[in-house]
Amino acid sequence: MTTLAGTGTLLRLALRRDRVTTPVWLAVNALMVLSMPNTLRGLYGTTAERADLVRQVQTNASFRALIGPLHDTSLGALTAWRVGVYAGLLAAVTSLLVVVRHTRDEEETGRAELLASGAVGRRASLTAALLAAGAADAVLALLITAGLATQGVAGALSLGLGLGAVGMVFATTAAVAAQLTESARLARGLTAAVLGTAFVLRAAGDSARADGSSPWTWLSPLGWLENLRPFAAERWWVLLLFAAAVVAQGALAYGLAGRRDLGMSFFPSRPGPATGRLGSAAALARRLQRGAVLGWSLGFLLAGVVFGGLARGAADLVGNNGNTREVLERMGGHHGLADAFLASMAGILGLVATLYVVASVLRLHGEETSGRAEPFLAAPVSRLRWAAGHLTAAFGGSALIMLLAGLGLAVGYGGRPGAVLAACLVQLPAVWVIGGVAVLLYGAAPRLAPAAWGVAAAVLLVGWVGPALNVPQAVLDLSPFGHLPKLPGGHLSGPPLLTLLALATASTVCGLAALRRRDLTT
Repeated sequence: MTTLAGTGTLLRLALRRDRVTTPVWLAVNALMVLSMPNTLRGLYGTTAERADLVRQVQTNASFRALIGPLHDTSLGALTAWRVGVYAGLLAAVTSLLVVVRHTRDEEETGRAELLASGAVGRRASLTAALLAAGAADAVLALLITAGLATQGVAGALSLGLGLGAVGMVFATTAAVAAQLTESARLARGLTAAVLGTAFVLRAAGDSARADGSSPWTWLSPLGWLENLRPFAAERWWVLLLFAAAVVAQGALAYGLAGRRDLGMSFFPSRPGPATGRLGSAAALARRLQRGAVLGWSLGFLLAGVVFGGLARGAADLVGNNGNTREVLERMGGHHGLADAFLASMAGILGLVATLYVVASVLRLHGEETSGRAEPFLAAPVSRLRWAAGHLTAAFGGSALIMLLAGLGLAVGYGGRPGAVLAACLVQLPAVWVIGGVAVLLYGAAPRLAPAAWGVAAAVLLVGWVGPALNVPQAVLDLSPFGHLPKLPGGHLSGPPLLTLLALATASTVCGLAALRRRDLTT
């Protein structure tokens, strides 16, 4: 039997299992990119306005660190500049989730061992996972190329290939992490740390030089995407860097996969104490979730500092462009440009916080499906007590990261700490509504629990892209974030916040009630 026997069957199984989640992630990414040309045409309709934007980007290091350098005045180049880095991040996240789910997740739950007892090769699951991620990245590349072809076929093709290549780089990174670590959680965390490092390196390099030529930029795959320069005299040779990284990491992953036993890893987890600090369900939940809380807290603090620094130059960034001012005020309110900018940045951080609360709630689902929850609940520990520890980390952790985001905004902005903190903390009722939906899905229909990611992605899309596309207010109101007051500067109204808190509480209580009555997933 060859090491790749059964790859086709496992690939079909992977595509079937991902038939909902992966298309949602791809749709969100593609819509974010393809909606930009019309939006930017409304914001910067003349060549003079676009040339003025290029000058602003070249002279504002903080703006380049946040978004990247701008190389041309065409609408295609503006699209690649405005959403390229973030579309690359989303493609990387999609790929790493696919690969880890179909490699380390399968081993952790025991399904890989069951499959390995049949006619399945040693490297078949790894190959199927990489092919599934490659298929998703190929579809994204095709969607971007076809959707932006009217802006220039060469530029559209280079941007599509670049985004797909970023996804494949981090798919192979996740494949290596899945061999090194003993749990899916650690594999995802390690890959996410590499992705975060790539973003920081790119930001540092772009803030140093306006043309993307910094050595720090060239150390990051996201920097390679920028230096591919879609719609601005494309550098096709940069694709060779992506290809080399994919081949090197893929070869390493295949080599490691052939040198370890099924279910084992090169960096096994250390056995921990069964008493003392881990003598309760809440203490165990804190231990399991502390790494994620720490990582998100640090990221939100740094993001707050960067956004706060940008707020002082908000007037310079917007200039005399009335359309840009209108979009910013629609996101953040009509109470002064600086207040609108701070409110919109707080709203963006709140939207991103929904990803944290969903991931933290679904940790319950992972503990259950992996089989670790069953022996734990066989002891005198109730399901509600077990779930409460994780939900405390989810809801309390989201409050912590938004608090730190507010502190970062206040530090970066250099004043008004009370107003800025309020702007971040007022996002929590909407964040908790999404967390409550995740609890309800997990408790009532555990097979549908991953759909909570789709809910978070939809809310993120509406909140991020909706104001720029001038979508009707009725659509914006479908998101809980559409009912929040625009702070600082806006009027703090109690009834909407209380309504959102009631919805979050009701969905959480219903989810926990359903969890008490159903069988554990086997």
